[in-house]
Amino acid sequence: MISTLHLRRRGADGAPAGDDPAGPGPRLVYGADYNPEQWPREVWEEDVRLMREAGVTLVSVAIFSWARLQPSATEWDFGWLDEVMDLLHGAGIAVDLATATASPPPWLTTAHPEILPVTADGTTLWPGARQHWRPTSPVFRAHALRLVREMALRYRDHPVLAAWHVNNELGCHNVYDHSDDAARAFREWLRVRYGTLEGLNHAWGTAFWSQRYGAWEEILPPRRAASHPNPTQQLDFKRFSSDALRDHLRAEREILREITPDVPVTTNFMVMGGTRGMNYPEWADEIDFVSNDHYVHPGPQDRDELSFSANLVSGIAGGRPWFLMEHSTSAVNWQPVNAAKRPGDLARDSLLHVAHGADAVCFFQWRQSAAGAEKYHSAMVPHAGPDSELFRAVTALGTTLRELAPVAGTDREAAPVGILYDWDSWWAAEQDSHPSSLLDYRQEALDWYSALLALGVRADLVTTRADLSRHRVLIAPVLHVVPAALAKELTRYAEQGGHLVTTYFSGVVDENDHVWLGGYPGALRELLGVRAEEFGPLAAGEGVALDDGTTGTLWTDRLTVTDPATEVLVRYADGVQAGRPAVTRRATGGGAAAYVSTRLGVDGLTRLLPRLLDPAGVGSELPEAARGRVETAVRRGPGGRFVFLVNRTDGTVPVTGQRGDLLVGTGGPDGTVVLGPREVAVLRQLADAR
Repeated sequence: MISTLHLRRRGADGAPAGDDPAGPGPRLVYGADYNPEQWPREVWEEDVRLMREAGVTLVSVAIFSWARLQPSATEWDFGWLDEVMDLLHGAGIAVDLATATASPPPWLTTAHPEILPVTADGTTLWPGARQHWRPTSPVFRAHALRLVREMALRYRDHPVLAAWHVNNELGCHNVYDHSDDAARAFREWLRVRYGTLEGLNHAWGTAFWSQRYGAWEEILPPRRAASHPNPTQQLDFKRFSSDALRDHLRAEREILREITPDVPVTTNFMVMGGTRGMNYPEWADEIDFVSNDHYVHPGPQDRDELSFSANLVSGIAGGRPWFLMEHSTSAVNWQPVNAAKRPGDLARDSLLHVAHGADAVCFFQWRQSAAGAEKYHSAMVPHAGPDSELFRAVTALGTTLRELAPVAGTDREAAPVGILYDWDSWWAAEQDSHPSSLLDYRQEALDWYSALLALGVRADLVTTRADLSRHRVLIAPVLHVVPAALAKELTRYAEQGGHLVTTYFSGVVDENDHVWLGGYPGALRELLGVRAEEFGPLAAGEGVALDDGTTGTLWTDRLTVTDPATEVLVRYADGVQAGRPAVTRRATGGGAAAYVSTRLGVDGLTRLLPRLLDPAGVGSELPEAARGRVETAVRRGPGGRFVFLVNRTDGTVPVTGQRGDLLVGTGGPDGTVVLGPREVAVLRQLADAR
């Protein structure tokens, strides 16, 4: 993370401008995507006036403006954007300027239909929506980079330019392209990864089904086939597809750094819901600060999922501050039923991101569109206009963010529990030809997170790049892909005092998707002190009773204890595994390694977790009456320790025994913080406070 995340509008001489609505010093950024090209010129003046009223400090501009900026291959029209940039500069509102390459204009796709992506079954994805381009198309790349260079040259000295926004939601609709361009690029990627055909044939296990390759030209992406495609080919294609998009990100970034070396570069990730195609931990080092888009998916764990995703973004960012580039003020437009948010949800959703490390709160979009596919997507200024409850809530949030200025620039304080999230395991565990097609990697991880929230225990989502020793307990659900080096690291973690917890279908394969032989859980078998000869997947709706009163679903293992140090915590009470271990724990060194062989769901995990946390000395920091009703998150910096208390309920919750000065929220007697329905409070403590 770089200090320029705390964006300051520059004056004409490059110095900070005096008419900055946010005032001096670092602060939390507030803003939105701004699409003035959708509106007549007379609306722009009102936009700027309302932005200042709402406390907006930054807007993202030109995200989908390629056709307006370059009407034809030989024409450029920057006049309107010049005027917008100048107008925003005069109002003290900074600009996160997009490179506008997200959606190619009609003249380009008409002249070069070979840039259009192709699905696995050979269907061309035609223009008419967005992101209709191949990540590996050299023709698209040439035109896109020409646009990037033109924009960088034109605006490199503009005082309003605060950051560059590369493309937009890279891979949202075009992550998997199976075209001939992709095939050529895939082969080159494989050459670099394996060096020789012999290496590739070994990694892919091509002795099976007569798939051995004798020439690189024989290799294709996993297009629609008569049966299940080679599993390692599928996994490598996922890795390649993420890398192809990352390569495009690098290409745009290099031009921006060449021309504007002092302007930070970002792109908006999509850590939310089922978005899985981009390996964001590997992308994080390519940009100057991590940004993310998030939209709430309705369901019983909707706000838990929001917290989970924000927490994971912080893990991807290494615990450093990041940028919430998009979320919604109210309803979206793309769900089967698009319900409006309830009163209080706008602020709580926003501040929950801040609690987990966001130094910026931005929405899609500033003014709700009158036409187009997203005209029913909410915005900061709705169709009803500024005389609306929604705009009043937007303005109130701007005030709250100004009050939270001391939080800006602080890092996430490590929680006692870490939940390990691994993209390779996510991709590989859900492929075809497996024991169960019902397995949901992200849902299993989310269930553990929800159970910890229900117990009032702080947890961090972390990646394999993190320092795992910072957490007293490390939960690694469905850690399916375990290379030898990771197995050693997890063993060292437990032997040096950490408490590892892992689950069914973990440790089963290496990085090539080859099974670790000798019995399951493969690479983790000795560490866990258990062995299974076969998996026991369960049918949809089928459950098995456990002797602690909980029920397992989805999966069982026929476990045998192989080490005297392994303790059986829970056994199966019925079914074919009746009497056999269901949950085990093996002491090793100063720590332990536990194994959960079935899916317990949130309720079962909530019951089990204290038995796994107690030996590590981990419990809730909240008073008992607030546990499960309040979520806590902590940020820390030179200016103090900032404790966020988030009401997870629709009722009023008093939280007793709290120390520190209230930056936001309502205080009561004797250190009580009173949280109204869906409210958030923030306490500032001394830096060494616990």
